[in-house]
Amino acid sequence: MDLQSTGDVAAALGGTGYLCDDSLATVGFLALKMQRPLLLEGEPGTGKTALAEALAEALDLPLVRLQCYEGIDATQALYDWDFPRQILHLRALEAAGGTADVEEAEKSLYDARFLLARPVLAALQQSPAVLLVDEVDRADDEFEAFLLEVLSTYQVTIPELGTVRAATPPIVVLTSNRTRELHDALKRRCLYHWIEHPGLEREVEIVRSRAPEVAAGLARQVVEVVQQLRDRQDLQKPPGVAETLDWARALHHLGTTDLDLATAAATLGALVKYREDADRVRHALDQMLRT
Repeated sequence: MDLQSTGDVAAALGGTGYLCDDSLATVGFLALKMQRPLLLEGEPGTGKTALAEALAEALDLPLVRLQCYEGIDATQALYDWDFPRQILHLRALEAAGGTADVEEAEKSLYDARFLLARPVLAALQQSPAVLLVDEVDRADDEFEAFLLEVLSTYQVTIPELGTVRAATPPIVVLTSNRTRELHDALKRRCLYHWIEHPGLEREVEIVRSRAPEVAAGLARQVVEVVQQLRDRQDLQKPPGVAETLDWARALHHLGTTDLDLATAAATLGALVKYREDADRVRHALDQMLRT
């Protein structure tokens, strides 16, 4: 699909059920046209990961996901060697009497067929593709430096095989929940966008688009409650859009068409994930739904 304007981007994403505002459509369009990585920051549940998934679906490209975590290093992102298959290969050579040339035997162990491509290498090999580097803020400074190098050249060198270069740079989306500040060098390489929680009407649209089975009246009631809960300062984790959708679907599965206190309280496990938050939300619902 050839996206020639911000309107095309918004329409293509909308076709997958992802509704974005003008500013996000604009930065997404520029990331595609300028072939620059897109760094998305925002509170959990605002749709950062879902944007990469929607882009891949809209453009009909493979989605390659690298989930970052504390302690991740370049090996987990790039490649590894399939040691069990290499051992089997050596045994096969021995059985065939073909290990006389030790140098040739060693060289054969590092053939491309024994290479296990991890997400970054897989994205370079499969490109055009969408590479999602999820929660990059969980990784350390050394891993950031590695990412910066790869995103500057879109190539990696495997000592035993040579350089792998993407014929077409992958579309790269990095997400961060801002548990720590990323380095300026990585930010400069990217186009940046902060994703806010959607306003009332847009969130109602999102629920109607992503969960069309939910009654229109119930969808609005759910979003109105969630929007009020997000304004509270005493919740450990305010509900995101993902939780709004889960809650709306849970209520629908119980046959609810009009939100009531008993059903709302019984389905809080879809909305909040901390016991303390559940107690606070239960008290807040009692006030909201009785008025």
